[in-house]
Amino acid sequence: MSREPAIPALGLDFGTTNTVVAQADGAGDARLIEFTGAEATGAVFRSALCFWEDEQGWNGIAHEAGPWAIAEYLQSPLDSRFVQSFKTVAASPLFERATIFNRPMRFEDLGRLLLQKLVRHAGGQLDDRPHRVVVGRPVEYAGARPDAALARRRYDAMLREFGTEVHYVYEPLGAAHSFAARLSEPATILVADFGGGTTDFSLVRVAAPGAVRRCVPLASTGVGIAGDRFDQRIVSQLVLPLLGKGGEYRSFGKVLEIPGGYFNDVADWSRLAMMRNRKTLEELRRLQRDALDPDAIGRMIALVEEEQGFPLYDAVGRLKRALSGAEHAEFAFEGGGVRIAADVARADFERWIADDLVRIEAALDAALVRGGVEAGAVDRVFLTGGSSLIPAIRALFDRRFGAERIATGGELTSIAHGLALIGAEPDITPWAA
Repeated sequence: MSREPAIPALGLDFGTTNTVVAQADGAGDARLIEFTGAEATGAVFRSALCFWEDEQGWNGIAHEAGPWAIAEYLQSPLDSRFVQSFKTVAASPLFERATIFNRPMRFEDLGRLLLQKLVRHAGGQLDDRPHRVVVGRPVEYAGARPDAALARRRYDAMLREFGTEVHYVYEPLGAAHSFAARLSEPATILVADFGGGTTDFSLVRVAAPGAVRRCVPLASTGVGIAGDRFDQRIVSQLVLPLLGKGGEYRSFGKVLEIPGGYFNDVADWSRLAMMRNRKTLEELRRLQRDALDPDAIGRMIALVEEEQGFPLYDAVGRLKRALSGAEHAEFAFEGGGVRIAADVARADFERWIADDLVRIEAALDAALVRGGVEAGAVDRVFLTGGSSLIPAIRALFDRRFGAERIATGGELTSIAHGLALIGAEPDITPWAA
């Protein structure tokens, strides 16, 4: 039986850390959209926004996105607002809007602004984009008690101008479709996608090349733990003790422990970026007056006021990457009255994330159970996403499946590539989330 012609389609991987777009080429493959300009970083577009006040801008505010947002922020950090990782609040009923220069912005507002700039920096490649867009979504959204229906409404609003026929597919299924293009014989594959906000798994049965239906999804699971959570563990161990975590303050003649909410916000990049507002800073100054160690709270205030979130998490990212290739690495950060220079052992980092790895492995086990597949029956395991490079994660899969069955590659681009391939299928109903 011959295959039906491919349909023009885009695959959009809107990630917590990076966004990638691919377009089906009509011949059974897909090409990545490469961005253009001095700040461009190939096919990877950072999921970040920078805002500054400008009467000619949108609602009195100008903005940039992607690597251009980083460049704008670094030019004038105190006069701008830098936002990234906002995908982590997509399913959160507690998040209503972020206040940027006293203007409220909803999740979908942030997402639309990001996509508008993404199209512009594509240098015309997305001006006449196909009607069909396949968008990746996590199997399980990040956050406490995530509301998937709320996330769907927000995504729909965000994508209203981007495509007229929008379909949603689990992100690891996109990566599975991309990996299947490498295979020359039938196989049962497990895809593990380690993103910024979530870790997702999909089991897929792959038929021989030329089959009418090449891939059949068997099961998908996920957990709201990934790269951002690992960043939080580093911040909690190395930074928060210097900002007053575990300290005390006086209230009505009593000595009480400082509430953990402020420290949770500093340890979560998506919330730290929103702390620079009048209400929060006034609360912190009142707390500083009553704290037994006011200097520590003063350091937190300076960290927020002086927009040190980006350099802080940039230092955290450098440490993580260094520990993927060495047993020890230096953590170096200075800003906002906080200075840290510490030698960190890979073993320490692995101890800090040990509980997270237990939950990730539990989600892996759930995928195998739901798919009715024993670990020994999995022919290939494809690891994708930036955190898949962490040695402790790789060791988990080596132990469970054997190093000879593990495959990697396209850590940041495989999902978008596979989503475009799915979009080119005449019927994508079996893939729909």
